[in-house]
Amino acid sequence: MRVVIAPVGRMKQGPERELVERYRKRAADAGRSAGLPVFDIIEIRESRAESGDRRMIEESIAIANIVPDGAKTVILDARGENLSSTALAGHLQTWRAENRPAVAFIIGGHDGLASGLREKADLALAFGAATWPHHLVRVMLLEQLYRVMTILTGHPYHRA
Repeated sequence: MRVVIAPVGRMKQGPERELVERYRKRAADAGRSAGLPVFDIIEIRESRAESGDRRMIEESIAIANIVPDGAKTVILDARGENLSSTALAGHLQTWRAENRPAVAFIIGGHDGLASGLREKADLALAFGAATWPHHLVRVMLLEQLYRVMTILTGHPYHRA
């Protein structure tokens, strides 16, 4: 199963980008034996539309166009569920067992995601009630995906 991370916006060079790449590589390496060897990050261009609603719709359309057919979708949303790492691992394990081709983790833009994309999501995931900068959400997501891979493979990284 392929894991796709689809954030709106480009991440500039710097320490956050280095952390994202470090955890992406770790997750892919650990995921090989868990049947989850591919971790792709497909950055979605931010819309230049003048209205927030129009930007949200354009970005959501762009996201929908890159989500693989048959993929499970997870949106990152402050109103989503606060799952433990073990619970998230359980979701991925179930979807892998269903022979899903992919799971797509979607990080919306500053204006959020269109309601149609949010309603179709299989899971809304939150990293607490706080609002996080998008570049830090990427880091936290990739760290959690690495942690999930270690849970699925019995590696001692996750000790809780």
